[in-house]
Order: sequence, then C-alpha cells, then structure tokens
Amino acid sequence: MPELITPTVRLRSSWLEARDEWPPGAHQDGTGLRLAPEADLGSPEVFSDWVEQLKQQADTSIALGEGRVHATHWWIVEGDSYLGAIDLRHYLNAFLLDVGGHIGYSIRPSARRCGLATWALGAVLSEARALGLERVLVTCDDDNIGSARSIEGNGGVLEDARTTDAGLKRRYWITL
Repeated sequence: MPELITPTVRLRSSWLEARDEWPPGAHQDGTGLRLAPEADLGSPEVFSDWVEQLKQQADTSIALGEGRVHATHWWIVEGDSYLGAIDLRHYLNAFLLDVGGHIGYSIRPSARRCGLATWALGAVLSEARALGLERVLVTCDDDNIGSARSIEGNGGVLEDARTTDAGLKRRYWITL
C-alpha cells in the first residue's frame, strides 16, 4: 500500500533512481526541486540540505524568499520505494493562482497509470481542510489527460483552460 511520508534522506537512493527516469531538465511538479535548481542532489550532503529545506517550507515562523509560499511536502512511497511527490501550498501568490495552484504532484514514469496521483491528491485534500482552506486550485497541462482525470476524480470542477507562461493550463477548483 502506498503512503505519504515526510521527505527523508533514508530514501535517497530510490529518489535518485526515480530522478533518472525523467528526461534531463523535466519539470516535476510538487517535488520542491525549485528550491535547489542548480544543486548536485547526487551529493549526500546537498541532498540532506535539500530535504531539510523541504521540511522547513511548511514552518510559517520562517520567512521565505520573494515569490515563495509556505508549503507542506510529502513523498509518495511504498516500502522503501520513492514513487512520486505531492505538495500543498498553504496560500496562493499571483503565479500560483494563474499557473500552479494549491497542490502540485508528479509520479515517477515507471509508477504511472496505477492510480497513485488520484490517491495522493485525495489524501492531501484532508490536509488542506485541516489548514482551514475551503477550496483548492489544482492545475494541469491541457494535454495531460491522466492528471485531469485524477483531479476530476477528486471533485475538481474546471474553471477554465488558459494560456500561461508555462503553456496551456487547465484550472480546477475542488471544494473541501
């Protein structure tokens, strides 16, 4: 059974294997890789620092850099296998309102089409309720039919599809 866990250095090897399944430079939504855009995450020390950054991003007592919002990160795992990531952004800035939404997720290529994204999104909705959110925005690329189905399967109602700096995005709201 899959579970959501706080990011941990314990799964570094599995995380690196998953990373290598993606094309170089591919965007992996919900992973927090934007916190370490140029970092050598193959280095154990750098990886450990990045994992700490992921954990600290949820701490509202810590001021974040410009353009950043507080977010809680989870890894989708089964046993010692990293399968993907999902994050819950505690509030929206202009970029997230237009492009990214409250929740972002990605599933490693070898673990797709197993219902993990649908399951993880459903699990994080209760966390959004606990934060006091009444509804959440979840977006996906217009051509990502699997993600659109995951969002719709969790009650997502399409508001619109719009051209953004990141391409054509479908924007869904889920009432909690």
